[in-house]
Amino acid sequence: MSNTRYKRGTEYAASMAVYARTMAEDNSAQIAQVKRNLARALREDVTPKQRQALLLYYGERLNMREIGERLGVDKSTVSRNIKRGERRLRRCLRYGASTLLNGEP
Repeated sequence: MSNTRYKRGTEYAASMAVYARTMAEDNSAQIAQVKRNLARALREDVTPKQRQALLLYYGERLNMREIGERLGVDKSTVSRNIKRGERRLRRCLRYGASTLLNGEP
C-alpha cells in the first residue's frame, strides 16, 4: 500500500499548509479597516456607560460582578449595558457602516 493515492500524516499536513497559504488572500487591509471602524463606532455610537462596560469586559477581562462593583451598579445592569452596546456596534457596523467605511478614520 505504499502506492496510495492520498497523502497521510505529517506529509499531508505540510501539503495542506502550503495549499492554504497559496489560496489565502491577504486581507490585512480589510481587517485594519474593520478595527478602525469598530474603534470609531465605539467612540461615537454607544453611550458612555455602555462603552465603559464594554471596555472593562473585553479590554480588562473583568467579569460582570467585578465590573458592577467597580461602577457601583448591579451585575444585571452591567449585563444589560454590554448587550445593548454590542447590539449598537453590530447594527452600526452592519447597516450604518457606509459613513464609517467611506469617512475618515
